[in-house]
Amino acid sequence: MGGIRTLGANGVDTYADQLGVKQGEIVQEIGWDDDADATISEAIEERIGDQLLDEDAQDLCDMILLWYREDDGDLVDVLVDCSRNLDDNARIWLMTPGASKPGGVQPGVISESAQLAGLVQTTADRLGEWQGSCLRSAGIPK
Repeated sequence: MGGIRTLGANGVDTYADQLGVKQGEIVQEIGWDDDADATISEAIEERIGDQLLDEDAQDLCDMILLWYREDDGDLVDVLVDCSRNLDDNARIWLMTPGASKPGGVQPGVISESAQLAGLVQTTADRLGEWQGSCLRSAGIPK
C-alpha cells in the first residue's frame, strides 16, 4: 500500500485512505497554491496511478480536491462551479486551512455554503495542517 503515511482521526494510514481514493479514479485539483500540502496531492496521484487533472480540465471526475481559503471568493459559487465536473456518486474534498491558520473557514460557513450549493457534508477529518470536508450531492447517500 503506497502513499504518504499519516494516521488520521479515523485510524487510516495514508492521506489517500483518509480521502477514500481508489486506484484508477479521476481526480481534479482546484485552488492549489504554494500553501497547499503537496504530500496530499502526491498521495492521491500515487494511489490513482496518474496525475491529477488541473483546474481547467472539463472531464467528469470521481473526486475534486478543492483547496479553499477564506479570501478565495464566495464559497457557494466555488462549490457550484466544481460540481459541474462531478460524475455520478462523486465527491468534493474541500480543504481549508486549520482553525488556527490564516484563511481558515468556520465549520458553519462550510455547512451553509454546501447546502446552498446543493451538497451535504458527509465527513470531516484533519489532514496535516488542513481541515478536510467531504461534500456530496444532496441526493447521493454517503
